[in-house]
Amino acid sequence: MKASRFRCLHAPAVVQRTSHVSLPSSHSFATAAGEPSITEHKSSRPRTTFQDRLSNGPALSSFIPTPSKSLPVSEALELRTALVGLAGRKKEITRLPEWLKTPIPDNSNYKKIKADLRGLNLHTVCEEARCPNISDCWGGNDKAAATATIMLMGDTCTRGCRFCSVKTSRAPPPLDPHEPEHTAEALSRWGLGYVVLTSVDRDDLADGGASHFAETIMKIKQKAPNMLVEALTGDYAGDLQMVERVARSGLDVYAHNVETVEELTPMVRDRRAGFRQSLSVLDRAKKVSEGRLITKTSIMLGLGETEDQLWETLRELRKIDVDVVTFGQYMRPTKRHMKVYEYVTPATFELWRQRALDMGFLYCASGPLVRSSYKAGEAFIENVLKKRAIRSGTAPPNARMDVADSMGM
Repeated sequence: MKASRFRCLHAPAVVQRTSHVSLPSSHSFATAAGEPSITEHKSSRPRTTFQDRLSNGPALSSFIPTPSKSLPVSEALELRTALVGLAGRKKEITRLPEWLKTPIPDNSNYKKIKADLRGLNLHTVCEEARCPNISDCWGGNDKAAATATIMLMGDTCTRGCRFCSVKTSRAPPPLDPHEPEHTAEALSRWGLGYVVLTSVDRDDLADGGASHFAETIMKIKQKAPNMLVEALTGDYAGDLQMVERVARSGLDVYAHNVETVEELTPMVRDRRAGFRQSLSVLDRAKKVSEGRLITKTSIMLGLGETEDQLWETLRELRKIDVDVVTFGQYMRPTKRHMKVYEYVTPATFELWRQRALDMGFLYCASGPLVRSSYKAGEAFIENVLKKRAIRSGTAPPNARMDVADSMGM
């Protein structure tokens, strides 16, 4: 009789008995070592080319730098070349020499200084001119050991020198009237002993920005009377009255760069600048201070200058009693700027340093990475100024001790 799908609600439950049949298990609970598993798990996704390349790619050790052996001097100073460009149109370029390579700036002090500058809307020539020493100068153990060259009057220049990477415009933004106060506040907060101020050229202003520059220096001296101030100024289009205004503002070092030898000046600097005009700026600053100010200038090497031209340039600087000269390697900021004619070796820089000292310069900083506001030079000039103040009786009480400590006395 065929079983019905229906049953009485009052009938007892029917228990369906089935015989137990043992089925083979798909999982092995005890497998001997080395014995293959019964089944293998297969991914539902097919392998891709990326997975294959990833599996066959470099190991972790490929990304961990191994300590490199120091090269012999002959190999370290050897210039290397490389071919770049598309096939059939390759050209040979000279690679950056080893002695010009610097570390990427990345430390806590660098970030602190940068944050302070941004918070007060200040600019530095270190960033705008892409200085290779920024990791060194901003990377001191504390802010007092660091050096930052503040650039006044904005970040846009009215001139277009062929070596400089600062932005240019015929009509830059107006001056910030609060900049002198903000600059003095930032520098007094850092507690520096020596500070360098520079500026863009502002030919759009009647006084070239000299009054703004002088006001900033006076504000700094009010907030930090013992702080030594170096002003790296422009030529104010040859207006020597503006040079006098800055020189009488209370600064300690007046710097203006001739940049290169007289013969190369028309090709290197803006047409409104001139070698003789720059000499007149340095000469007037020295005379108006009656010799109290230290005057300073900087020369780039690697632009195509000759040895005789450099000798003549140094002689012209000594005629007007310039105290400090620095030599540094010209480094091309971008492809839009003039090419490097030559990478000068460290030995040649040392030779010119000794020659400058033999000619009677008070101090000379010379090296591939030296720039006009180089902190090693600032430390030396700081001691010279303190010694002069001690002899004249105008030094603060702790100046004598600071000079003795810095000289290891």
